[in-house]
Amino acid sequence: NAFFDSSGSQTGNLTRSPASVQNSRSGHGWGFFLPLILFQQTLGALCFPISKYGLAVIEPFTFAFFRFLIASVVLLTMVHFQKQDNRIARRDYPRIIGIGVLIIIGNQTAYLWGQSLTAAGHGAVLFATTPIWVLIMAIFILKEKLTWQKAVGIPLALIGALILVTGGAIKVGAEYLKGDLIILVSVWAWGAYAIFGKPLAEKYGALRVTAYALASGAVAYFPFGLYRALTFDYSHVTLVAWLPVLYMALGSSVASYVIWYWLLKYMEASKLAVFSNIQPVIATTVAFFTLGEIPGPAFLIGSAIVLTGVIVTEV
Repeated sequence: NAFFDSSGSQTGNLTRSPASVQNSRSGHGWGFFLPLILFQQTLGALCFPISKYGLAVIEPFTFAFFRFLIASVVLLTMVHFQKQDNRIARRDYPRIIGIGVLIIIGNQTAYLWGQSLTAAGHGAVLFATTPIWVLIMAIFILKEKLTWQKAVGIPLALIGALILVTGGAIKVGAEYLKGDLIILVSVWAWGAYAIFGKPLAEKYGALRVTAYALASGAVAYFPFGLYRALTFDYSHVTLVAWLPVLYMALGSSVASYVIWYWLLKYMEASKLAVFSNIQPVIATTVAFFTLGEIPGPAFLIGSAIVLTGVIVTEV
């Protein structure tokens, strides 16, 4: 494992187990980071069922328009009241705009569109492959080393996640192909957003980079989104149907994305990405406590494999 200073250069290697590590820059160890990672992953795990409910009432492009609008306003307001230690270099503005287009058009819009065209569980299955794509990109772009821990742990966590989410979740059929391919594009865009945004977050801070990136992407989406929003029929949309929009804006685009980039300041991208495979574990656990759904043997087996893969990767 390696940590990075604000310029993005490697400043130290960790040879001890994660539980005993103290981050030299933040002053926090895994006792602080792990709960924050679990919270961020919980926010992500809830996106799949919540967005599916909202998309059943509000068409995806209108849904996306209001999500981006709310998130951009909130994030830019937060940045306005935040003290800035350094100005953004002119050469970095195109990069921030670029990752903004990636996350808004390539990831969030594509995900909402694809999810509306496929079965509910397919999005979770496809996003379970995220760590593999992030690892490949991190090796070639961020020059992260392919250690045996990553080579074993990340595929292991993927196998466990697939066991968890494929129990009754996958419906095979040509009618789902278009939606699945669109979601796969969304997965690739998320991986690129993480990889290209990591150096910027280290340099300028997670909140500012997230705010400017999402606002840039929202501006690019605005003309098309506004047209869809103005032509959409709202007569069947209830007040409850707007709650998924609010959650996706605040819970996902604001809270989850800012936390993600903040964590990337202190962790390798591939090692942080592998935690996304615990989302099915979290989702099933939440369903047990809130809906009384009793998990079967696949949950126990898949969870054990996921956690083993995560632990191996982080050692």
